[in-house]
Amino acid sequence: MSLCCCVENERDLYFETSGCTGSRDCCAGFTVQFHVFPSLHTDSRTMAHLDGIVKAKTRRAKRFLQSREPKLTESLKNCMIIKGGNTSETLSQALKDVYALKKPNAVLYKKKNMVRPFEDSTALEFFSKKSDCSLFLFGSHNKKRPNNLIFGRMFDFHVLDMIELGVEQCVSLKALKKDTCPVGTKPLLVFAGELFDTDREHQRLKSVLTDFFCGPRVSAVRLAGLEHVLHFTALEGKIYMRSYRVLLKKSGCRTPRVELEDMGPSFDFIMRRSHMASDDLYRTAHKKPKGVKPKKKKNISHDAFGTRFGRLHMQKQNLDKLQTRKMKGLRKRKRRGEPAESVSPKTAKTDN
Repeated sequence: MSLCCCVENERDLYFETSGCTGSRDCCAGFTVQFHVFPSLHTDSRTMAHLDGIVKAKTRRAKRFLQSREPKLTESLKNCMIIKGGNTSETLSQALKDVYALKKPNAVLYKKKNMVRPFEDSTALEFFSKKSDCSLFLFGSHNKKRPNNLIFGRMFDFHVLDMIELGVEQCVSLKALKKDTCPVGTKPLLVFAGELFDTDREHQRLKSVLTDFFCGPRVSAVRLAGLEHVLHFTALEGKIYMRSYRVLLKKSGCRTPRVELEDMGPSFDFIMRRSHMASDDLYRTAHKKPKGVKPKKKKNISHDAFGTRFGRLHMQKQNLDKLQTRKMKGLRKRKRRGEPAESVSPKTAKTDN
C-alpha cells in the first residue's frame, strides 16, 4: 500500500491511497503526512471560475475585480506589516511605530505567522495577493538574528527584492512623548553617505526605502506642507534612521526660520542578508507602458531642475544689410589707396 496523503477539498480533508478504503483505520501502522495549502474560499454566488478566468456575478464583485486590474497609472502602494513567530518587545514596538508612519496606507497583522521569507516566500506572496499590498515589513526575533526587520517589495505578487536589517537601538514614539505630524503626511527623504551612491546593496536599499516611505504622489508641494523629514545616514557599516518634525518660526523676513525637532521613532540598523532581483527582472519591473510615456516634442529639452528650454532654427542673416541707428561713428570710412568716386556736379535745370 502506498503512503496516504492529505488533500484539502473545500473545508473537508480526505485520504487518497492505492487500495485504501477511505477510512482512517485502514492506514494504521503507516506514516501519514499532512499537506496544508492556503486557499481563498470565495462565495459561488459572487464569482464563478470559468477555465481559469474569474467572472463576476454581481456589481460589487465586478467593481472589486476592476480595482485589481492593471492600470496605466497605478494607485498608491500599500504596505503589510507582519509579525513573525517569535518577536521581542522592542521589535513589536518598532513595528507599531512604522505602522504609525505608514497609516493609512498600511495593514498590520497582529497575529503571529510562522514564515521564513528567505527560505520560502510563498506565504508572503499569498498575503500580498489577499491584501493587495506590494510592500511588506516582516519582523522576527531569534538567538542567531535578534530584533530582525526585513524590508521588501513585490512585483506581480512575487518577491522582487528584500533586505534584512538588525535593530541595535530603538527609540519609540512613546519614549519621546512629543507632538507628531498628522496622519498621511508626505515625508521629505534625505540620504547621507557615500555608500548610497557606490555600494550596490546600499543603492538597492535606498530604492526600497524610497518606495516604502515616499508617500502619495503629488504634482506640487507648498512650504507649509513640509512637516516631516526622514533622514538616513550610512556610516561605518551601520544605517541610522531619524525622524524629525519641521518647525517654521518667525525670522523677521519673508522666509521663515526652519528648525528640526526629533519626534521619533529612531533606529540604528545593521545590514544582514539580502535577496536582490536579477537585472532582467529588475528592468522588467521598471518598464513603463507606452500610454504613460510622454510624447517627445521636437526642440524642447529640460535640465535637472525641470527648467524647460526651447531651440529655434533661423536662416543665416546678412548683418551688413541690417538697419541700425544712423550715427556718424557707424559710417563707412574710405580706405587708403582706393580711388575716389567721381562725383558729377549738379546741373541746373533749364527750360527748353
